[in-house]
Amino acid sequence: MKNISRRNFLRTSGTMAAGAMIIPSLVSCSKTDIVNIAIVGVGGRGQGNWNGLISESYNKETKERVLNPKVRIVALCDVSEEMLSKTSKLMPNVPTFKDFRVMLDEMHKDIDAVIVSTPDHTHFAVTMAAMEMGKHVYVEKPLAHNIWQLRTLVKAAKKYGVINQLGNQGHASNGIRNIKEWYDQGLLGEVKEVHAWFNGPDFQGNWFGKPATYPPEAQQVPAGLDWDLWMGPQTMRPFNECYVPRRWRSWYDLGNAELGDWACHTLDAPYWALELGSPKVVQPLHAVRNEGMPNDIVTDSSVLEFQFGKRGNKAPAKLTWYEGGKKPENRPEWLTHKLGNNGMIMVGEKMSVMTGGRPNNARIIMPNEDWKAFQKKGWNQTISRIPEENQYKEFINAIRGVGPKPGSTFEYGAGLTEMALVGVLAQRSNKRIEFDAANMKVTNHPELNKYIKEPVRKGWSYGEELW
Repeated sequence: MKNISRRNFLRTSGTMAAGAMIIPSLVSCSKTDIVNIAIVGVGGRGQGNWNGLISESYNKETKERVLNPKVRIVALCDVSEEMLSKTSKLMPNVPTFKDFRVMLDEMHKDIDAVIVSTPDHTHFAVTMAAMEMGKHVYVEKPLAHNIWQLRTLVKAAKKYGVINQLGNQGHASNGIRNIKEWYDQGLLGEVKEVHAWFNGPDFQGNWFGKPATYPPEAQQVPAGLDWDLWMGPQTMRPFNECYVPRRWRSWYDLGNAELGDWACHTLDAPYWALELGSPKVVQPLHAVRNEGMPNDIVTDSSVLEFQFGKRGNKAPAKLTWYEGGKKPENRPEWLTHKLGNNGMIMVGEKMSVMTGGRPNNARIIMPNEDWKAFQKKGWNQTISRIPEENQYKEFINAIRGVGPKPGSTFEYGAGLTEMALVGVLAQRSNKRIEFDAANMKVTNHPELNKYIKEPVRKGWSYGEELW
């Protein structure tokens, strides 16, 4: 590949990037200096992740990217030839693969880190295979598809000693650090109540959808799509356009619904600040599913109440999750701040905190003039900030040994995701869930434990030896 200046950039437009991108020269160098990255899943969130990794900086107005000279992409993998072809036009000299196992087998000597941006049901297999070869891993949220997989990834990360990170970018933000500092320093008082809401799923959009008939009728697999590889560990089924490219999120055995998709953003701050851990109980308060649709398709709207026990000196807490257009009723003490489409409120005995769908723009609920004065006065900033609030640089710098380990490691991210997945079990079954975290079991509905550790197809078994 040709040598280029750091001032070269990628112009992006629409769903796929337009124009040409040139990757920094593949010259010989120390692996601690330049990080060689393989991308598994190159479209959708995959594109967002590799754009973030290769960018030293980005101008939103001109859409100019300055490439990070410490990063180079050395392999691309996707089960769709169409997606690989589009991405290869931007990186014409980077080897391409449709099977991540073949990629790791043939190129493991050239790869330092693997970025996993596949559908939820294949996160675990790709991540385990990469870690078994000693590769650092960055995984799109949610971290895995079931609770057994989450706990196995934590075991594997410790065994293989690799840098690992969940892709919930808000965990690198100043906003989430502010919230934890405000709580830890007693500014909020005790927090026993949390509300969080998200306006999806939108079944008319690009991310969710329903089949015209159930079960979905068999359709011709699109040319260039390896449907067997796409299904991965899950039971094989006929292809239907209701699954791809993004609408697999509508199916509980492929995705984890809106809750699994967004909790790692919206609930990140209360989970961290309040040290919530796994809920003891999740109670469905509301659920709507269109008539004729089975319970393996996600609900149109739902409200769930999570109950957490006492954690050290922290009082028991209740968290209510709303989706599908539901949200909490506004309260006078919230100063009738407009509740946006997506958001979170931690209700403190002294003061409350509000965010949007991510924790980045956190603020204490108080009159605007008081809020400005509070910000000007400041508080003790005891938690180290991430330069540019950039989770991608956090990951790369940790690999290069020039920065601390990421904040949202698998050890942290697995717990955050597990909290959400217990809720997904309640949402999926529309039953009150009593969860024994120590033994990883639903105690009051044992028939649901089949979802704690799902069966996999032959050839897709990973991590059993860690138990």
